[in-house]
Amino acid sequence: MNSTSPRTRFARAAVAGIALTGLLSACGGSDDGDPSASGPVTLPFWGWANGQEAVVKAFNASHKDIQLKYTKVTDQLTMQKQLTNAVKAGDAPCLIQNTAEYVTSWVSQGALADITQYVGPSKDKFNPGSWAGAQVQGKVYGVPTSSSPNFTIYRSDVFQKYGLEAPATWDDFIAVGKELKKHGVKITNFAGEDPSTLEVLAMQAGAHWYSVDGNAWKVDFQDAGTLKAAKVIQDIIDNDLNSTLSFADYAAVQRNYDDGGTVTRQISTWQMAGMVQNFTKSYGKWALSPWPAFTGEAPKTPAGTNLTGSVTLVSKQCAHQKQAAEAALWISTDPAAVKTMASPETGNGVMPALADSDSYIAESIPEKLLGSDYQPAQQVVKDSLSTVTTDWAFGPNWTAMFTELQAGWAKVVSKEQKVADLLAHMQKWTVDDLKSRGINVKG
Repeated sequence: MNSTSPRTRFARAAVAGIALTGLLSACGGSDDGDPSASGPVTLPFWGWANGQEAVVKAFNASHKDIQLKYTKVTDQLTMQKQLTNAVKAGDAPCLIQNTAEYVTSWVSQGALADITQYVGPSKDKFNPGSWAGAQVQGKVYGVPTSSSPNFTIYRSDVFQKYGLEAPATWDDFIAVGKELKKHGVKITNFAGEDPSTLEVLAMQAGAHWYSVDGNAWKVDFQDAGTLKAAKVIQDIIDNDLNSTLSFADYAAVQRNYDDGGTVTRQISTWQMAGMVQNFTKSYGKWALSPWPAFTGEAPKTPAGTNLTGSVTLVSKQCAHQKQAAEAALWISTDPAAVKTMASPETGNGVMPALADSDSYIAESIPEKLLGSDYQPAQQVVKDSLSTVTTDWAFGPNWTAMFTELQAGWAKVVSKEQKVADLLAHMQKWTVDDLKSRGINVKG
């Protein structure tokens, strides 16, 4: 929600540990063979996150038998396209940065290696939600690298100027948005290419677009939670409370926040890095507050705002899967590497996926941006980690579904259709798409 292209989310994969006969298209067993176990090997590694070049350099300096060859991809969505082409050509990299929502899709296509035997013993080093996000059917296909605490960041100076409080609920959010509108200020931005706003609010409201029902996937884009989320979004759009700036013009989006044209974002730690790097006027004028709740409900944050936890996946086409798994573990657990990625100055400002990551909170949020709110902001981040949704599942056609959702979301943002119309379309489209892939489905 209000993200750049990579939408890092962290979720407990509902399919983990369940016998899902017929739920995924046939993809064969993983290749645990390692034909060149001795001698130095070079492992191609594709990623997009800031700081990864430094981590790769440190890894290569400390390892004689394994070297990483890093290629920086533009963003997460570009990664899916380039990886699709590479898998088809039989030239997939050994290591792939990705996020939890895509793991099931890539497993269903037979693209990932089962590395459970190599990384399973390290399970307790990671928090349960992040670890589950790297699994399908109880098998591990990657190593989690980050989790995604979620909260609201807002322009404290603008709120103080107009006597406003940070919204505690979505009803408050809309009311504050209406007041800000009187002064020519937008409360949020809905980018036409990024429907994760709808996804994360549905997730927070208890929706389940995909779930397991016996030996089939159940699809439901019109459950009570999704409709509750849809109402909030429709109210914001109908009342013209949102900007509609595309992240295709990233500089313009950041300039709008910096100038005070739009004054809140529902984000995670990693997105603040871009703010620090691009702002010139509003340092020290931002504060954090909890993610808005639905009225009458306990605080609950979605598993990710455009970005769940990242995972470093191992390709099934990799000839050195054991070494790739070892490298992925090092990237996620080496203290210096974790610190590099956690900092918004040197990395992406991501919270580690480690079981105990409280010590990285101060490192992951920028004092330069938050000013006097820097200390209280740390508690907001810590609290958000205890209210994360853990029962969301990503279906086996998530990549294709999200692409279709994007097209419809653009029409919602431009007021060409209602959110309810998009949801009805996505229900039929997703069921039909799964059936066309030979996957058991109900819906």
